[in-house]
Formats: sequence, structure tokens, C-alpha cells
Amino acid sequence: MPNIPYTKSIKLLHRCASTEGFLASAENITNYKRVWARDGVICGLAALASGDDQLIATFKSTLETLANNQHANGTIPSNVMVSAENKEVSYGGLAGRVDAVSWFVIGICQYAFYKNDAAFVTKYELQIQKCLQLLEAWEFNNKHLMYVPLSGNWADEYITDGYVLYDQLLRIWALKSYNHFVNQESIAVKIENITAQIEINFTPTSKGEKYHERAYHQLEFQAYMPCSFSPAGYKIQFDAFANALALLLNIGNGIFQEQIVNHAEKLAKQQKMQLIPAFWPPITESDLDWNLLKNNCKYEFRNFPYEFHNGGSWPMVNGFFGMALHAKKKEEAAKTVLEAINSANAQSDFSFYENFNTKNATPNGVPYCAWSAASAVFLHQIVHNNFKLLI
Repeated sequence: MPNIPYTKSIKLLHRCASTEGFLASAENITNYKRVWARDGVICGLAALASGDDQLIATFKSTLETLANNQHANGTIPSNVMVSAENKEVSYGGLAGRVDAVSWFVIGICQYAFYKNDAAFVTKYELQIQKCLQLLEAWEFNNKHLMYVPLSGNWADEYITDGYVLYDQLLRIWALKSYNHFVNQESIAVKIENITAQIEINFTPTSKGEKYHERAYHQLEFQAYMPCSFSPAGYKIQFDAFANALALLLNIGNGIFQEQIVNHAEKLAKQQKMQLIPAFWPPITESDLDWNLLKNNCKYEFRNFPYEFHNGGSWPMVNGFFGMALHAKKKEEAAKTVLEAINSANAQSDFSFYENFNTKNATPNGVPYCAWSAASAVFLHQIVHNNFKLLI
């Protein structure tokens, strides 16, 4: 008997496949009818998990499009639109997108790992080297953590800036993926140094010199890593994507990782849709960060409490947390997350919305969103067929 949610998810990924790569949505919405770095690679992970040759070929096209449009300084496009009439390449809106660089490296290496084709990594060696050099430059102070601008990653209308946890972890994944093929001692040492700085600055009772001693010692740590810090101090919201990556990459001691898992499971159970919100708790008008949030939008404000990045629930983010739960031997919890993703994607006759209002479960954002389908595909294959990514 066919698994309807899985079949629908695969069908949508096929609808989002173009000759240039995966489009962000099957809807004819200008900014989403483009090949995006992070969206495209996440859809590519689903393609590999599915074993579908056409989708895997689209993933390869996605990577080729990104590589062919890399900026001279190493920046990977946030998105590329290619049509018969013209080509438009964006490296970001109000700020550049730091995470696009790491996602590209991850994508190249995951494809090569799946295909058992080290030559594919060699083919893009020049582009990868430019990426790694750029990530190094973005440290600014040469102390192993990158400094990320406001709007500098997927949460482009949220409040995180400075030393953003998500971006540091994504860089570790990129470096580990690349070093699987090149096995360089210098990269292994760099991974150790970044890991050490994350643990020193983002986990409680850690030993070592802090970036911001005063802010660290004033912080009341919760059962998870805070989302970012800067010269102005820490932002303490729970970033589900970042903490999922921390679990996948085995960052922090075992007791603290178990606290993260317990916190996430408890948080999901408290919500109407049983999904983990992207960032929690929501920022409200009475909070100090409200003005920062309110003004960080290029077109229209979308970050109302419980929506979008501000406490909204994203199937894509939950896919990664489900992956993390499975990696921590929480198989039943991962199945529960998959069921919640499938229920969300099934709303409005399988409209695969981008995100949902966590409080009342109403859909937000763009329908027929490719990475909402992707999360269901890769988590399904992880849960039911023990699919393994290169981590």
C-alpha cells in the first residue's frame, strides 16, 4: 500500500525540478521560482535519500548552477533565476547570506559521498577552496567563530546576529564533509578549534576564555544553546535548527545534549501541531528586541508572534530535528516528528506550506514549498530505511 504523504512529497519535488536545479516552490511566485542555495541543497539531500534518479540529477544541476555563479570573492549565490530572456543572480538582500557558502560545500560533498565519486569533489576544488577561505575571512578576529550580519542566513528577518550558533555549526558540517575526501590535518585542527569555541561560549559551566566574559557570566543558561551573541550580549531564544545541528555533530557533553533533546520533545508536545517552533519563545511588543525585529524586513512585516521565524513552525526545521532525534537513538520520537510533518504538509489538500502559526495552526508563507516536502522525504527514509548522510 503506497504511503500517500511520501508519494505526494516526491511528486512536489518533481514539480519543483527545473533544468537549472530545484526551485523553492512550485507556485509562480517571483522570488521562489529560483534556484536557492540552502533550499536546493536541502531538497538535494531528500533526492539522495529517495534514490530517485531524476531528482538526484536535479540536485547535480542545482550544484552546477551555484558553482557557475560563484562570485569572484567566493560568495555562493543566495539564489539564481535563469530564463530564456535573462539571468539574475542574488547574493543576498539587505545582507549577504553566510549560510549559502557552507550549504554549497555540504551539497557537493553529500552528492559525491552518495555517488561514491571523489572526482566530483575534485572537480569543484577551486570553488570549495574559495568558500573555505571566505569563511575564514568572516571570522574577522581570527578566533575561529564567524561574525554574521543581521539577515545573514535563512532566518533573514529575525534578530540573530554576530556569533550565530547555526552558522558556526553549519560550517563544521561543511568542513567535516570536505575532509572526508581530502583528509587534511589542518582542516581537522580547524574543526576542533571551532568546536572548542562553540562549547566554550554556548554551553554552561564550560572552561576556557570566553569571547564576552561579562555577558557569558550574566547569562542564565537554559537546557539548550542560545541562538547567538554579539558585543551587545546574548540572544537566548531556542533555535531548533541550530540545536538539531549540535546534536547531529555531537557538540557539547552528553548530559547537555540529553537536555536539548528533552527540551525539544517537551516543547513540541506543548504545541497544537506537535511541531517544534523554529525559534522560541516568540518576541512580543513588550520585549526589548521587538523594534529590532519589526524593522528587519525589506518588504512587509511577517514576524508576528507565533509566525514565520518568530515562533512559527516549519516542516523543514522539524525534518532536521527529527534527523537529530534518530541519530540520538530516539527512533519513536523521530517517527512522531515525521507524523507531525506529514500532517502539516497535508493541510489544504497537501499544500505543503512554508510554515505555520504555532498557536492556532494556520498556514503561513508560500504553498507548495519544496523544502517542506524535502523534510518529509529525508526523514521518512531515515526513519524507515536507515538512510545515512555524511555527517
